[in-house]
Amino acid sequence: MLSTVVLYIVAMVAYAADLGFGQRRRAATAEAGATATESVEAEAKVLVASDGSDAGVVKDEAAAAAAVADDSEESDFAYSGRREIDWARLAIVLNVLGWGAQLGVLLTRGLSAHRWPWGNMYEFLNAISFAAVTAFLIVMFRYKARFLGAFVMIAAVIALGVANIWLYEAAGGPVTAALNSYWIAIHVTAAIIATGAFTVAGSATILYFLKARYEAANETGTGVLSRIPSSEDLDKLALRVTMFAFPIWTAAIIMGAIWADEAWGRYWGWDPKEIWSFVTWIIYAAYLHARATAGWKGRKAAILSLLAFAALLFNFFGVNYMFSGLHSYA
Repeated sequence: MLSTVVLYIVAMVAYAADLGFGQRRRAATAEAGATATESVEAEAKVLVASDGSDAGVVKDEAAAAAAVADDSEESDFAYSGRREIDWARLAIVLNVLGWGAQLGVLLTRGLSAHRWPWGNMYEFLNAISFAAVTAFLIVMFRYKARFLGAFVMIAAVIALGVANIWLYEAAGGPVTAALNSYWIAIHVTAAIIATGAFTVAGSATILYFLKARYEAANETGTGVLSRIPSSEDLDKLALRVTMFAFPIWTAAIIMGAIWADEAWGRYWGWDPKEIWSFVTWIIYAAYLHARATAGWKGRKAAILSLLAFAALLFNFFGVNYMFSGLHSYA
């Protein structure tokens, strides 16, 4: 587990460096390349106008200059005339290595305990952080959302820190009798996947508020917020991820009710965990409904999304420590 945490921390720093320095370097390189191309093209026009016989040679020179500019734009080592660290590539490699290490932790934990490795708070939080990182990697490659990396890594590192410092339990320890069921592989897995995806959506929503404030102030410059997508794009990204996670969360609640009937003889008993899982579902449903029917977007929709994410976090942390119930183990 230590290797996973270290890899995630270094990946977090690399993502932050890419956001702070890497994109600025690529922007400067692109600008320099564009300026060089425009200069050569302007010279070509002058020479062609004075002597049409040199047109072919000059055009070839212009094309060559444009190709060099394109190559320099794609290279992460071209800016400032010296080798620069490719923060983006480093971050992704470390992120994937950390993801693989954490997958190994989950597999070995399950094999050691001879059960699914999410039977207590320590294991559940470990699995959620893994799901969040997995969701981020998918979103990053699907929507080119590398800018979320530092923020998701912060959440993953905090989750793993809390799990290992305050919640650690040795593998093979006793678990609640109700967990000795095949439903743990269905109900709990669905809840973990949905929570991981909601974490990515929540990160995008928090960034939306920061970016919207930046845009409203009409700020200019080369700060971090200037190099992330527009608030509108962040709003759309949060919606897409939520639309993926919500049906899975719905299925988790339904399957949990079926499992509750088998374990405790009732589908619904107003247990604190059941109540807050449903409250979370209602707020996310209201968010999606408002966007689909009332046309909500932007700040109003983001507030609902953030409230839903807060309810999700309270359902995991607050309910387990503030209330007693049949779900106190998770």
